[in-house]
Parts: sequence; C-alpha cells; structure tokens
Amino acid sequence: MTVPTQKGYGPILAERRIGVLISGRGSNLQSIIDAIACGRLAATIAVVVSSRADAAGLQRARDAGIEALCLSPRDYPDREAYDRAIAEALQTRRVSLVCLAGFMRLVGPPLLEAFPHRILNIHPSLLPAFPGLEAQRQALDYGVQVTGATVHLVTAQLDGGPIVLQAAVPVSPRDTVETLSARVLVEEHRLYPEAIRIVLEGLWSIEGRRLVRAIPS
Repeated sequence: MTVPTQKGYGPILAERRIGVLISGRGSNLQSIIDAIACGRLAATIAVVVSSRADAAGLQRARDAGIEALCLSPRDYPDREAYDRAIAEALQTRRVSLVCLAGFMRLVGPPLLEAFPHRILNIHPSLLPAFPGLEAQRQALDYGVQVTGATVHLVTAQLDGGPIVLQAAVPVSPRDTVETLSARVLVEEHRLYPEAIRIVLEGLWSIEGRRLVRAIPS
C-alpha cells in the first residue's frame, strides 16, 4: 500500500516491508538488520531470498527470526521464469521495497515491472565509474585516488540507475584489492540503511537520470 505525497514526489510506502536478495555472506543484509534493531531504520524485513543454498546470509536471516528462502536459477527454464518466481515470492509477502545485497544476478523485466523504482542496489564504486564486477580492482588498475560506494535504483542498465547516496573512500598507494574492499565495505554498511530510509520516505522524484530529493520548505 502506498500513500501519495504532494508536489509530484514519489509515494510514501505505508507498509515498510523490505525483501532482501542475496547470493553470499550477507554483510549488507546484516547492516540492515542491525539498523532496524537499533531504531535507525523504521522498516521490517519480510523475507530474504538467496540464489544459492550455501549463502551464509540465509543463516544471518534465520538467526534474526526472518523468513529465508533459496530460489535457485537452476530450477527454472530461463531468466524470465526465475525473475517471475522471485517477484511472486516478494509480492506474496507484501514487499514494498527490494534491496539487492550481493545478489549476483542481473535483474530482468519481470522484477523491474513488478517493482518500478522500488529496487535498490549497493555497488562498491563511485558510479558511473567502474560498474560491473571487480570494481575495487578496476579502481586500483586505473590508479584513482578516490573510490567509494553507491546506492542506486535498479534499471535495465547495469549499475546505471539513479543514484540515491554515495560515500567516498580514499585510495592509498599501498592498497590491495582486499584492503580497499574492506574500507569500502565499512561505508557500504553505513550508507545502505540511510538510502533505504530515504526511498521509503518517498520525498523524491526522478528527473532524467537523477533522483531528486524534496527540499524542506
């Protein structure tokens, strides 16, 4: 259920029910769980869905009392059928916002159409720089002095949707992929719950490629 807002901005979500999609350890999932538990984020995680049965994030969810499912793409004839199954699982549980947290699958039309402008992803670079895999290695290969983390709305373009929040992380000449990734991850954990809060509040609009937040009067 949504409640329309004024001045043409996005809808406030009356039911703040999040679905989290994972494929691995779920550290960003844990940051969302912790933010809800301490009151920084007013929301409920309705379900966690993993593409892998061995994902450690499934146990994180169960430890927190959250329903956790594995939907393996191997059990479906194609990507569209798989995405439809995920969309159905989320809609059945009245999910209003979908958060990708290390979900190693491209999101296709069935999910995008079921949750228009309601799918978030977190990426370990300052987009539009270094989209796709191994963003930290790309940053080191290019010799940039600053990289970071980005939370964005998901569109059909890989890592190309409107940006909600970003955080910068300096790159040291002594950095390795592992050390840089660890520092970026700290910012991811801080950034994601705040970006979720912004989107759930609904005081934003899409103008071209940009997400524009309402300016308090």
